[in-house]
Amino acid sequence: MATGAALTGRIEAALDAPVEPVVAQFAAQLAQEAGAAAVLFYGSNLRTGELDGVLDFYLLMPGPQQDRIWPRVSYHERECGSHDLRAKVAKMSLSTFAQAAAGTRRDTTIWARFVQPSALVWQADEAIRRDVVAAVAAAACTAGRLAAALGPASGTAEEYWRALFRATYKAELRVEKPGREGSILSVNRDHFAGLLPLALSAQDIAYDRDGTSLTPRLDPAQRKKILRWWSARRRLGKPLNLLRLVKATTTFEGAARYGAWKLERHTGISVELTPWREKHPLLAAPSVLFSLWRKRRA
Repeated sequence: MATGAALTGRIEAALDAPVEPVVAQFAAQLAQEAGAAAVLFYGSNLRTGELDGVLDFYLLMPGPQQDRIWPRVSYHERECGSHDLRAKVAKMSLSTFAQAAAGTRRDTTIWARFVQPSALVWQADEAIRRDVVAAVAAAACTAGRLAAALGPASGTAEEYWRALFRATYKAELRVEKPGREGSILSVNRDHFAGLLPLALSAQDIAYDRDGTSLTPRLDPAQRKKILRWWSARRRLGKPLNLLRLVKATTTFEGAARYGAWKLERHTGISVELTPWREKHPLLAAPSVLFSLWRKRRA
């Protein structure tokens, strides 16, 4: 099997990860309502199979990208069977997703997120499925290439992945605790096992192997080119994240319901959602927080 085909087969098998039927049902409903091409499911609920909390979906849309700052985020609550499900949904075009996964965009979030586990829980047809598999395989290549450049001259695959995630977390606006990259690797050990060699081979980056130690054969010019590519994205990581946060304050559909659910989950205190509060979540925030303060003192 060709090296690129080996990676594609590995990614396709990972994307076929089983999910709870109600999760697939929820994804199908969201996709059909939005006219999506495909839906990816990711995050801790994929790993645990639990239905509590908020499910994370990416809706990949047909056609050109509609928003200059992507993805567009929304929050949904739905009764599926006997389960009350909640989901945070990010929406962007499949074509832009594929470009970002391949590293041709300035974004760092897509390839860093989708080198981690995800499941393709809905697609419009087999052609779309092939496009999504190719995009997620490209994310693995992008991440693997940078890991090889950022990591040690020789080391275990985990050391390379650790260097990658440490760098991407630092480049973005995140509140992750130090060492977060270690927990990602430990809980997804099976997913990452053997992935780096496949990602390197798929893009003709040779490596030597000595037991569990890898030595990517990047010549100085290759390494310099990769690090220059990363430097441009690293500098823009925080500004892009900030732009997305600013945009989300006006375009996050269901933000008030999401916030109210989070508050009740963490404090045990319910927040009344009036039509005005739902329409103007930012303006309503002071009164909501004051109400929460009074209830906690009561």
